[in-house]
Amino acid sequence: MSRGAGLPSVIVVLVLGLFVALPLYNMVITAFKADREIYDDFSYFPRQPSLVQFQRVIVNERLFVNIRNSFVVAATSTAATIAMSALAAFAVVRLRFRGSAWVARLILFKYLLPTSLLYIPLFIVVNNLGLANTLQSLIFTYLSFSIPFATWLLMGYFRGIPADLEEQAMIDGCSRVGAMVRVLLPIAAPGVVAAAIFTFTASWNEFLLALVFINRVDLQTVPVKLAGMIVGDQYVWGMIMAGALLSSVPVVVLYFLAQRFVVSGLAAGAVRA
Repeated sequence: MSRGAGLPSVIVVLVLGLFVALPLYNMVITAFKADREIYDDFSYFPRQPSLVQFQRVIVNERLFVNIRNSFVVAATSTAATIAMSALAAFAVVRLRFRGSAWVARLILFKYLLPTSLLYIPLFIVVNNLGLANTLQSLIFTYLSFSIPFATWLLMGYFRGIPADLEEQAMIDGCSRVGAMVRVLLPIAAPGVVAAAIFTFTASWNEFLLALVFINRVDLQTVPVKLAGMIVGDQYVWGMIMAGALLSSVPVVVLYFLAQRFVVSGLAAGAVRA
């Protein structure tokens, strides 16, 4: 391909990159501005960088409590999702039983259902179980959308692994579950990590269920807390951007550490599905 032919592609990539980077840049510089530079003396560069917005959101709003809540919910739901979806994907792919194809289709259908259709019946179930206004209510309900996604992704990955490897492990004395844990999961590590990362991110960013199920301020997750900083038509942009920047750090670090697993896992799962 000649340089001239590749120039339009480069321009498109640069434009899209600029389109994505500008909101992130605005978030960062706003977080380091004082109120006067945000509202009265606007500039695209902070003339006097300040940490006052971070101090307010940490001390006054106690954002670290909400970050802790989000981490507990996201980490617990991710661990439970990976454990259950690995078993479900293994059963659908490896075990031959009547209706296995329909089970796979139903899993995909459940993943495609929007959360807005389910939050009322989920709230009724949570309330009847006595889990209303607890972090456990979020952990259990997040499994309703994370397990179908992780199961579908792992199904595509498991199909690409020869069944002979597990059969040889079973001949050597492993049980079926032992063969899955010792042979299948290590080989499928990129897919497992990709499913875990996306499950963690979806749980971290979820807003609707967290807003409906949690009323106590000390149990709110980060998205609900940031939305609660908007009172009427008053937007405290400095505190909101500082809080958004702080709350994005755990997810960014997680993606940075597992980036190659996410890319390879999604690519392999998409091809093999």
